[in-house]
Amino acid sequence: MNSEEKEINRIKEVYEKRKKKIPSRLYSYSNPGNLFIIQEREREVIEVFKKFGINSLEDKKILDIGCGTGGELRRFIMLGAKPENLYGIDLLEDRIEIARKLSPNINFVCGNAEKLPFENDFFDIVMQFTVFTSILEAKTKRNIAKEMLRVLKPSGIILWYDFFMNNPKNPDVRGVKKKEIYELFPNCKIYLKRITLAPPLVRLIAPRSFLICYLLGKLPLLKTHYLGVIKKL
Repeated sequence: MNSEEKEINRIKEVYEKRKKKIPSRLYSYSNPGNLFIIQEREREVIEVFKKFGINSLEDKKILDIGCGTGGELRRFIMLGAKPENLYGIDLLEDRIEIARKLSPNINFVCGNAEKLPFENDFFDIVMQFTVFTSILEAKTKRNIAKEMLRVLKPSGIILWYDFFMNNPKNPDVRGVKKKEIYELFPNCKIYLKRITLAPPLVRLIAPRSFLICYLLGKLPLLKTHYLGVIKKL
């Protein structure tokens, strides 16, 4: 078994443990902290699309790497994307089964993103939200980044959203800093913006006041994620 196969097995084991440990409500819309994070991120994504001249998603083919049960892709439908143009891939079969039941009109695949089952230059947008922080093996990250670029149209964008800070309480994740993003996507134009108030703070404060979360979120030192756009040169 090579290092990449070991890493894939490790990730599967980690998520199996998380499923048993973490309450589903933590990432539910009914959780005020999670709702605040999602709403802020959606506003920022819309602004980023405007910045890069994406005024409509109606004709865009979009791939979500590590799509889980398809929540992010369903949110893109609300932003104007057509379900038949949406694709998601995830390692975990149980997540893909749920995704297919919830959204049978979206194209879901269970598989390893190191070998994407799509043609070259197929997608207008390839997105990854908090996937790379879950990968500790450098070669696995490089393989996935290479595949993301391979299936991306020359005029397309990679939409990146991930932690740049480590979580001292969780050794199974590692923040992806700016330097590493540039190394993963050489010869690309990269735009990065810090967003998202530290989730533990949001979960503590949001049930009491969204306004305080909003104000604290203006402080760069309390932000934990990069929202980014990566384009081929």
